[in-house]
Amino acid sequence: MKETLLVKHAVGGRTFIDSGKDGVSYQWEQAGEETRFVLSVPPERVQEIMKWKDELNVFLFQEQEGQPIQKIWFYVKNGPVAYDAASGQLTIVAQSKIEYIPEQFNAQL
Repeated sequence: MKETLLVKHAVGGRTFIDSGKDGVSYQWEQAGEETRFVLSVPPERVQEIMKWKDELNVFLFQEQEGQPIQKIWFYVKNGPVAYDAASGQLTIVAQSKIEYIPEQFNAQL
């Protein structure tokens, strides 16, 4: 399975991180209602993200051969967003998610 992660500004739609283009490594895990993302991000990329930390969306695009792309949209409501400069790790915790297949979603509109 191929997976791409995006971190975007919820209001403006500006993309802060695109793992497919930026080469940013990440891990994520579901813990009850919350989803925790840990990304390796250079310090110069973090300032803008932290400025808008209360207005972030995280997207995962999951592709499997022969299947339509699955999109998972996570919203960071009140979840912590923190950067550890020593390790270069950005942690984002999202409280809500919506899973859908964009082709099917657009067809319903």
